[in-house]
Amino acid sequence: MKIDNFDNPVITKDIEGIISNDLPWDKLKGKTVLVTGASGMIPSYILYTLLGLNDAKHLGIHVLALVRNEAKAKRILGRILERDDVTLIVQDVCIPLETESPVDYIFHGGSSARPSEHKKAPTSTIRANITGTFNLLDLAVEKKSSAFVLMSSSEVYGTVAGDIDEIKENDYGKIDILDPRSCYSEGKRAAETICSCFAAQYGIKCRMPRFAHIYGPGLSLDDGRVQADFASHIFRGNDIVMNSDGSSQRAYTYVADAVAGVFYVLLKGEDMAYNVADSKNIISIRQLAEAFIASRPEKHLKLTIDIPEKSSGMYNPAKFIGLDGSKLEALGWRPVTGIAEGCDKMLSNYEFTEK
Repeated sequence: MKIDNFDNPVITKDIEGIISNDLPWDKLKGKTVLVTGASGMIPSYILYTLLGLNDAKHLGIHVLALVRNEAKAKRILGRILERDDVTLIVQDVCIPLETESPVDYIFHGGSSARPSEHKKAPTSTIRANITGTFNLLDLAVEKKSSAFVLMSSSEVYGTVAGDIDEIKENDYGKIDILDPRSCYSEGKRAAETICSCFAAQYGIKCRMPRFAHIYGPGLSLDDGRVQADFASHIFRGNDIVMNSDGSSQRAYTYVADAVAGVFYVLLKGEDMAYNVADSKNIISIRQLAEAFIASRPEKHLKLTIDIPEKSSGMYNPAKFIGLDGSKLEALGWRPVTGIAEGCDKMLSNYEFTEK
């Protein structure tokens, strides 16, 4: 298997691993695929995978990579954008896309997942999920697209009952609709409903992978989520200072495993919604911090806790978000990257790209 034009050895190995999955990749042969938010962590890995399929399996896929920030996309995607099988489109998803190109598949990831953005610009967050989803599904109807994939989130579940150990796809809890922080969770909920409406009315094949907490290459050091904060501290040689007791539990999934899950959902899934979560990696935030510290023992860093008197309102208040990934696993998906390896690969990526 040979993948060309991937300068990053960590990403190259990840894409080779994704492509090695036994999936009906030929369904994508000769297709034109739109990926929105293409410079983001998960969408960029989808882009890399599609191009890797061209290199390794000669599928002749053409990718339309839609981004809002051209400079950021060129910095992150680099020489990938010089390839003949990629067309860069600079546009906000809230503006209807006009293109003469066919659009056979759409992966919609054009939505900010940064907690800081949810607090600073909640209207932009919810608009990208609602208006953007409407615009792209209208395009799918116009182009008679084969499928539409909405990159959704575990936050659609809200705060579920305390007696649920792992959240299944129909375990919906409460969300405070008057809290501006709900712009993301309610935006994703609305986007999923919009998808189901288009499926019912227009016959669009919609698939909605719901991600747990994803980490790995492509997550900016200043992202604001704890996995980025922890990695940033270790990379820069700083102790980790936590502003909570770290007892909240999350299902952490390495980005390459998550993206492999997306393709299982698209190419083999029959239902609309699937949890994409590594059930073996449900750990506390404190344990995640400790894993990052352990990944670079030569730096002799430590963990301290400093809880402020007032919460910033930036973080998801749910104490437990563990997703049941058995429905996706029934399709044959298996996550392969544990926390220790994932932390090492994430830091190795920073060490390569930021040097």
